[in-house]
Amino acid sequence: MIDDFILSAILAGVLVAMAAGPLGCFLVWRRMAYFGDTISHSALLGVGLGLALGTTSPWVIVITCAAISWILLFLERGGKFSTDTLLGILAHSALSIGLIIIALQDNLRQDMMFLLIGDILAIDTPELTGIALMTMGTLGGLIYIWKPLLSITVHEDLARVEGVNILKTKVIYMLLIALLVAFAMKVIGALLITSLMIIPAAAARTMARSPVQMAVGSMIIGSLSVVMGILLSSQWDVPAGPAIVLSALLLFLLGRVLPKGFRV
Repeated sequence: MIDDFILSAILAGVLVAMAAGPLGCFLVWRRMAYFGDTISHSALLGVGLGLALGTTSPWVIVITCAAISWILLFLERGGKFSTDTLLGILAHSALSIGLIIIALQDNLRQDMMFLLIGDILAIDTPELTGIALMTMGTLGGLIYIWKPLLSITVHEDLARVEGVNILKTKVIYMLLIALLVAFAMKVIGALLITSLMIIPAAAARTMARSPVQMAVGSMIIGSLSVVMGILLSSQWDVPAGPAIVLSALLLFLLGRVLPKGFRV
């Protein structure tokens, strides 16, 4: 019989995977994997600011990640540096500043390793409720911007001619990723959350025939990765977060060796 805390962990992980997969599809399509890393690294800055302010509210992380996204949009306007360069600057700067702020907290007495790789087996009921609300909000927001975001992904200039509000769509998408990262940190950690967006989406891409199929496939593969990772973690006594990522990698590699005729 599976223990209750493992069932809670599986449910929390599956909920995160259901939100992460579709968001990750657009990161894969737009070749923006590094953007996901930038937002996840910014989450540690949000944690540091929260500790300095005396709060553990995930909304501090959401606001911080959103602010980093706005800074990126502002810096991109100048056109003097490539997006990759700006993402590299912001990602490592936010991570470094966040770690410094955390290190300066003299009254901090707990191990902060869970911020990096997650602590999914310690998920409690309030956190599970927050994750469930995050998933519903993220999926609802993604459905709202699905068509314009897909148009931008296919051809941004053509989408602008067709009347798509480029800035609004990008801002909403960035806020959705910030929301996911903030509530998923305890599940898989700031260093690994991007992998739960990218790897299932990449695995689904090898089998899907349409964007919707790829989004649904990424949710299924991400959920399977969570279940496999948690079971491996409980069996071998290894960290659950890395085990989830390893499971996702195995599913991705399996998809690569399947016959080419195997498609959804």
